Amino acid sequence: MAHEPALLKTQREREPAPSGGDWRSQDACSRFNCVRAKNLEDRTVKTYYAKPGEVEREWLLIDAEDQVLGRVAAKAAHILRGKHKPQYTPHVDTGDFIVIINADKIRVTGNKAKDKRYYRHSGYPGGLKSESFEQAMAKHPERVIEHAVKGMLPKNTLGRAQGKKLKVYAGPDHPHAAQNPRKIEL
Repeated sequence: MAHEPALLKTQREREPAPSGGDWRSQDACSRFNCVRAKNLEDRTVKTYYAKPGEVEREWLLIDAEDQVLGRVAAKAAHILRGKHKPQYTPHVDTGDFIVIINADKIRVTGNKAKDKRYYRHSGYPGGLKSESFEQAMAKHPERVIEHAVKGMLPKNTLGRAQGKKLKVYAGPDHPHAAQNPRKIEL
């Protein structure tokens, strides 16, 4: 008691000690007339975690015509991860399927069309290959969007599973009409 601050001493002098015990025997809640629950489990709310079998998946369609590459990729990655759902769970694949059409009509801002480069390496000495955005769009426009989206997903088995739900097509046609994808606007 000798090393306690002066404020506590004055508080103890003003308030009488509870009946039948010392100040340290009572918890803070009963000292200040708080209402305590008899059973703490009655008050606690368990955090919901989605289980892989409970996830309901939807098919969504994005038309990339005259859209900026980064904005389309960010929206697609957000939906693939499932962050738009209230059931989002970080360690479970809760995302929906995404179909992106008109990938050949996507655009980038500024000088990125000629300045942006895509690199890959064969694994052999001197095997570094590169191509510009324009060259990549001429050869395989689907891979440009896939590369941008996969860069925004986790780099682990969960991210690879989420990336498999991305379907990108260069033209306006796609083979997923049977899934009846819902079109979303950006």
